[in-house]
Amino acid sequence: MVGGEQTKEQVEAGVRKAKPRGRPRSFDRATALEKAILAFWEHGYEATSVSDLTRVMDIGAPSLYAAFGDKRSLFEEVVKEYGVRYGSFGDRALAEEPTARAAFARMLREAAVAYTDPGHPHGCLVVHAATNCSTPEVEESLRERRNANIAAFESRIRADMAAGELPAGTDAAALARYTGAVIQGMSQQARDGASREELEAVAEIAMAIWPRT
Repeated sequence: MVGGEQTKEQVEAGVRKAKPRGRPRSFDRATALEKAILAFWEHGYEATSVSDLTRVMDIGAPSLYAAFGDKRSLFEEVVKEYGVRYGSFGDRALAEEPTARAAFARMLREAAVAYTDPGHPHGCLVVHAATNCSTPEVEESLRERRNANIAAFESRIRADMAAGELPAGTDAAALARYTGAVIQGMSQQARDGASREELEAVAEIAMAIWPRT
C-alpha cells in the first residue's frame, strides 16, 4: 500500500463488513399458528417446549417471541383460535337448535365426529392440554374455560325449563355438569382410541337419561 491507498482486497473486505444484515426470515403467521395448535393439541401444554414449537412452526425463537410473545402468550392465542377453528360446534348447536335437548344431542354427535377426525389429534385440546399441567395460570385459564361451558349449558337448560320444554323440577346444574362430564369423557376416550361409532353410541346412551315433559 502506497500513500495510504487501500488494495482491492481491503476495499472488498470493507464493503462486506459494512453490508447490512439480511432481513429476518419471513413466515406465514396463520400457518405457524396452526402448527402450534397441532403441537399443543397432541402433546399438551407442559410437554410442549419452546424448542418443539420452533421446530414444528419452522421459525427461530426470536421470530416466535416477536410474533407471539412467550410460550404462555402463544398458548392463549392457540386456545382462542382452536375454539374458532375446531371447537365451535358446541356453541353453534346451542345457538341454532330449538331446544336444549336437540342442542345437546347434536353437540354430542358432533363431538364424536370432531374428536375422532383423522386429520388432526384426537380429543379436545382444552381438555387434553390440562393433563399434567403444572403452570397455575394456564391450569386456571383452562379450568375457567371449561366451567364457562358448563355455565352456558346450565343457562340453556334453565331457559327450556322456563319455556316448558323441560320439567320444572329438572336439576339444571346437575344436568349441565353431567353433559360436560360426558363430553370431557368422550375426549379422553377418543385419545385412547375409541372410534366415531363407539362415541356416537355413548352419545345416544347419554341422551337417554334426559328428562322429558
